[in-house]
Amino acid sequence: MIALMKHTVAAITAILIFAGFAPVANADPHGRAVLQGLDKVTARVSTLEAALGESVRFGTLEVIVRHCDKRPPEETPESAAFLDIWEVRPDEPATSIFRGWMFASSPALHALEHPVYDVWVLDCKEKLPEGGVLEAPDGEEGEEEEPDSTKESGG
Repeated sequence: MIALMKHTVAAITAILIFAGFAPVANADPHGRAVLQGLDKVTARVSTLEAALGESVRFGTLEVIVRHCDKRPPEETPESAAFLDIWEVRPDEPATSIFRGWMFASSPALHALEHPVYDVWVLDCKEKLPEGGVLEAPDGEEGEEEEPDSTKESGG
């Protein structure tokens, strides 16, 4: 009976902690992502910075940042970005190789799996105003576009 009461108290305590009495970490949207890329063949590490919706090249990869969140300084540090990563090779259509969230504190949690390149999130910059929306230039709505496979690949 005493063991059952101990388990009940422990269960109630856990429910209270996880049900809303623990502090909630609110992440703020930011307008730029700072990424790092590794070329495994040359051992070259490059720091990339991209605005939301902007495409940046790293070797044959084209990285598009869709969203970037960063927790405020009083919370546990964390930056997370939603990325689209395409492989663009000459004379071939672009191929989507990654679409999802990457976390600065846990780069291996949801990593890009590629034989030549690694890409991970370092930070988010330029906190967006309340509502977290960037205005498109000339009042146009931003569209998700596939990378242009006619561009030359860097490397």
